[in-house]
Amino acid sequence: MSRPDRQRIERVPGSRRAKLTPAPGTTGEPTKGDESAASGADAPDTDPGPNDERMRREKPPHW
Repeated sequence: MSRPDRQRIERVPGSRRAKLTPAPGTTGEPTKGDESAASGADAPDTDPGPNDERMRREKPPHW
């Protein structure tokens, strides 16, 4: 009765947080999709709605 490969929790000396090992069958290298999602570069709006410009101008109250 062997356990399947799984991610393990690793302690990081001098840190309050732990880290996970890579999931089986994956790599830690970012992909092109990850880079665009992290930078917030979504596809441009081709069909803007009536309130889009106003929403982009407004700032939340905590700013």
